[in-house]
Amino acid sequence: MLPTLVIFFRESLEASLIVGIILAYLARVGRPDQVRAVWAGVGVAVMLDLAIGLLTYHVIRQYDGSRVQSVLEGSTYLVATGMLTYMSFWMKEQSRDLKRALEARVEAALTRGSLLAMVLLSAVTVGREGLETVFFTLAIAFHAAPWAIAAGAGVGLAAGVAVTYWIYRLGRRVPLGLFFNVLGVVLLLFAAGLLADGIEDFQALGWLPFLGQVVWHSGRWLSENSALGDILHSFFGYADAPTLLQVGTYAAFLAVAVAAYLRLGRREDARRLRGA
Repeated sequence: MLPTLVIFFRESLEASLIVGIILAYLARVGRPDQVRAVWAGVGVAVMLDLAIGLLTYHVIRQYDGSRVQSVLEGSTYLVATGMLTYMSFWMKEQSRDLKRALEARVEAALTRGSLLAMVLLSAVTVGREGLETVFFTLAIAFHAAPWAIAAGAGVGLAAGVAVTYWIYRLGRRVPLGLFFNVLGVVLLLFAAGLLADGIEDFQALGWLPFLGQVVWHSGRWLSENSALGDILHSFFGYADAPTLLQVGTYAAFLAVAVAAYLRLGRREDARRLRGA
């Protein structure tokens, strides 16, 4: 439940902030006639993302217990890892100029004078956030109970929308920079766990026939299938019998990704100071 809650909270917060920026700009330039187009685009994005997620999950489940399922699951883990990592860095780098860039794109859509342009703008912008959420949810859906996924998603969505309401409607200041920094590191932890899961699947398939020595056996104290073990597995990538390749890949990914993420933050802070 916890990983799903965090990812849905972050993505719903990002998506609702984006929609809020677009709607605020339309209000400022006196174009309330475009508001319906924005919400139509949001609806299209949500339906497409949901359809992609359900179709992919259904296809993978058709091969339950087979070698094909392991291939598809492992591939999903790697895609989710890549998307989580990319979007964490993208948001970190773009957060400073996101409002300005979005407003420029809205102005370009208004200049074209087509409702379809505004629908496409909001659909693509929100859909990108939703697609990341879909692949992450797919990756953990293979080992998590449906009720836990649904509960985490519901709480995360509600929390993200509530924070956005707090910011835009009540005019409260929220340290979004710190907020996204912390969530970015948490998502990199999720990504490392998913990467290790993908390595496990590909080793089982015989595609990575090296460094297969088991590093530890902790199943007697904390089974991966227990309630706590499942939470740690989903949240941190815990395994009760990981191979050397899994542990090494996990540690190397975190060392490189977190260091690069924090270094990017320091570079952005230095750029802001020079521009001040």
